Amino acid sequence: MLEWGKTWVSNVAGEIAAVLALAMWVTSSYRIRRKMFEVFFYTHQLYILYIVFYVLHVGAAYFCMVLPGIFLFVIDRYMRFLQSQRRARLDSARLLPCGSVELTFSKSPGLYYNPTSILFLNVPSISKLQWHPFTITSSCNMDQDKLSVAVKRLGNWSQNLCQEISSSVDRLEVSVEGPYGPNSSHFLRHELLVLVSGGSGITPFISIIREIMFESTKPNYQVPRVLLVCAFKNSADLAMLDLLLPINDTPANISQVQLQIEAYITREEEQPIADNQKLLQTIWFKPNQLDSPICAGLGQNNWLWLGAIIASSFIMFLLILGIVTRYYIYPIDHNTEEIYHFSYFVLWDMFLLCACIFLASSAVFLFRKKENTIEGKQIQNLEVPTPTPSPGSCFRNADRELESLPHRSLVQATKVHFCARPDLKRILFDCKASDVGVLACGPRKMRHEVAKICSSGMADNLHFESISFNW
Repeated sequence: MLEWGKTWVSNVAGEIAAVLALAMWVTSSYRIRRKMFEVFFYTHQLYILYIVFYVLHVGAAYFCMVLPGIFLFVIDRYMRFLQSQRRARLDSARLLPCGSVELTFSKSPGLYYNPTSILFLNVPSISKLQWHPFTITSSCNMDQDKLSVAVKRLGNWSQNLCQEISSSVDRLEVSVEGPYGPNSSHFLRHELLVLVSGGSGITPFISIIREIMFESTKPNYQVPRVLLVCAFKNSADLAMLDLLLPINDTPANISQVQLQIEAYITREEEQPIADNQKLLQTIWFKPNQLDSPICAGLGQNNWLWLGAIIASSFIMFLLILGIVTRYYIYPIDHNTEEIYHFSYFVLWDMFLLCACIFLASSAVFLFRKKENTIEGKQIQNLEVPTPTPSPGSCFRNADRELESLPHRSLVQATKVHFCARPDLKRILFDCKASDVGVLACGPRKMRHEVAKICSSGMADNLHFESISFNW
């Protein structure tokens, strides 16, 4: 068990790899992942040591079997590292009465992503090591130079973020990774779209509705009707519906979408007093020359350049490995009485693999960085507006006059039910359409209930899809 053989595999390396894998497996349990996220997150950084000792244990021949997966993973991880070294330009923060905040960043017009995508955020002033995923609420077609994410004030990290934003800071340093998401907007193919959400589960549906709002502006383009069923604990959470309307002026109009919103407040029996309503507040940050818009790490033609990195780094790896083997390892093995250490073969493989990836990726990234820098110099000076009333508060005070047509259309499309829970079976079975897409996001119990209804066989027109962000 303690043998580290010179001519064969190392048992010690295999035992170390097994212990590391066991630690990652234990901390992946649901309770630890949800209650002690930092323990789960930091323990999983041991994957680097796990791969090293695993390869030392199995040897070079077996390493070649898993080489393609490790090769692509190292490229992806290093490109994410290069992207995260740039500071993203944070334009504004929208503080909602419910305690949530929407962060709006500048982005390159060439950056494309689909609805329900996520973005990883890192705020060095809070923690230099913690990266947290958040749902993107914007549509890249509607907001071509902006990207927004919604942050629910729940854990310590998000609470510290809201406190920093509320403390009248002129600039907040933020690094990003992503966005990551689906490859297509498949939900547009349905005749009717039923979106069922609970609490903060509404955030991925905001990007879907914004995308439908944009598609509705195209001539002769048929968009699906939308039924949004959302459940909140308190009436203050109705302010999450404010995010359906972008912070900047766009040509899209929510009145052009056949949208119906059924909002359920589960812990309040009546409308709150209007005088106690909070205002939605928008905070604008000063631009900084060191910040840059969010863009694809390799700019335009991202996939073409990524293919060039994969091909060039792999060819470089094979050539250098052949040279090292022929002119360094081979003479020792065949021309002397010494035996080249078995583990050294693997160490050479891992070292050359990483070195070739770093060289090729860094060269392409620096070459493409010039184009991204030119776009980053276009900074817009924005004026700081006064706090605006929240449409969420207007849902509780329908007699209040709203200034803009989009706000008026949003309120008219919304029906609020107090001290009630949605009857999901009745709602879904009452959907009169030949093709009904049903998307659910929120608590696990709610998603399972929706899935059970759709798979019961009592309605052939229901097509279910679950959206889960349980990290």
